[in-house]
Amino acid sequence: MRTGGGVARSRAAERAGRGNGAFWTVLTAVEVGLAVLVVLLDLLLPTLMLLVLTVVSLAVRRVGPGTLGFRRPPSWPTVVATVAAVTVLWTGAQLAVVIPVLEHVTGQRQDLGTFDDLEGDAATLAVLLVASWTLAALGEETAFRGYLQVRIAALLGPDRAGTVTIAAVAAAVLFGMLHLEQGPVGVGATFADALLFSWLARRSPAGLWAAVLAHGFNNTLGLTTFFLVGPVYGLW
Repeated sequence: MRTGGGVARSRAAERAGRGNGAFWTVLTAVEVGLAVLVVLLDLLLPTLMLLVLTVVSLAVRRVGPGTLGFRRPPSWPTVVATVAAVTVLWTGAQLAVVIPVLEHVTGQRQDLGTFDDLEGDAATLAVLLVASWTLAALGEETAFRGYLQVRIAALLGPDRAGTVTIAAVAAAVLFGMLHLEQGPVGVGATFADALLFSWLARRSPAGLWAAVLAHGFNNTLGLTTFFLVGPVYGLW
């Protein structure tokens, strides 16, 4: 049987919990707002800025990277093989469907001028592959599919399918805007990539690691193709 003091303490704890919840909601809203501004204003290197926010956020919450979706799967070889196969199929779909449709709708081609000097240059290919697997694959997936998408979902409310979908689309839009230098076709194509990465992170036993692998494989296929034959656009 509770005493009067016990009831008072219980009610005080409930009030503190509600206040605490409000604090975390406000903090999450501030984080999402800052992240959006970083991308929209293209501040410094947006991915690095988002990673700084990620580290600070995890430290404040006293939680680890696992809260962003990183999981250890029962079989790494199975995950790697599955993600590689999905990425190859997706690359074909991008070239055969997504990019051609975007090109015909916009009347433009994807701007791949950044890779003009890559064809036949092995040294540049090596540098870009390292950057692709570190800053791009690991960094961008941690920042966008991990930190940003998770925080948007938390801000929207309970973990329901609709909440996750809205968060995935919002993070994908911002990810597409990170590639404005590639023109509207590039923005649309990377938006579609982001949705695939998000789906893999949600469905794979490896969680966010699956998105990292898919991002890395996708970029590797593209860079290797540019190295061998130059930029490749839609197939029709």
